[in-house]
Amino acid sequence: MLTKRIIPCLDVDKGRVVKGTSFVDIHDAGDPVELAKIYNDQNADEITFLDITASSEDREITLDVVEQVAKNIFIPLTVGGGVRTSEDVRHLLESGADKVSVNSAAVLKHELLEELVDDYGSQCIVIAVDAIRVPEVRVVNSSDEELALEENSIWEVVIQGGRLRTGLDVVKWISKAVKLGAGEILLTSMDRDGQKTGYDLELLRAVSRSVNVPLIASGGAGCLEHFREAVSEGGADALLAASLFHYGTFSIGQVKDYLSRNDIPIRL
Repeated sequence: MLTKRIIPCLDVDKGRVVKGTSFVDIHDAGDPVELAKIYNDQNADEITFLDITASSEDREITLDVVEQVAKNIFIPLTVGGGVRTSEDVRHLLESGADKVSVNSAAVLKHELLEELVDDYGSQCIVIAVDAIRVPEVRVVNSSDEELALEENSIWEVVIQGGRLRTGLDVVKWISKAVKLGAGEILLTSMDRDGQKTGYDLELLRAVSRSVNVPLIASGGAGCLEHFREAVSEGGADALLAASLFHYGTFSIGQVKDYLSRNDIPIRL
């Protein structure tokens, strides 16, 4: 079995790391460069940097902050937020990113994902998907019949930082994205984000069983056991968390030691 990765996430807005609950009630969590240095020194396997308002504000990502983070770490860096074109990806790679995450733009224009994979390779392109549970009473409004919600759909794709529901089924969209060449999935449960009640294991299982590329679990970690569950019961290949690390509840080392003691392969 391949080693599982521990990935702290820097949700950045206006040059500061922030953290909220279910994408709202946002609070300052620190300086991205300083936090990145800490996680680098704690032997995180990667760092994910997401400019969380770039898409909703229709602006480019803050490249200067990305550059400063990249200069101060020696582990892989994935960057996302506001990626709309192949040129955007090039700028991020030139700024020090190792991989680029694309979310809203790929949902709105599927061919963009195929173009990015052709230009930079599957190993460079991460498809980020924000999922929310479908309410019992709903109105499905989607122009994409192939990926639209059905009666048995459980999760809906949301974009623009959770501000816009799409009418697309999460598992269908992820399966399509992988067929288009996405090399990795960053899957966030909007319902669990910041709640500290555990990752959405049902969601993780549904996705991990439907595709054969690495799956990063995001949203809901609150204790060490939640990390183990996401791997053993959810099928995750990597575990992303934010507030637990930002506010010092656990260090990267504590999570890795716990998983190792529970027979989950980890790079120590």
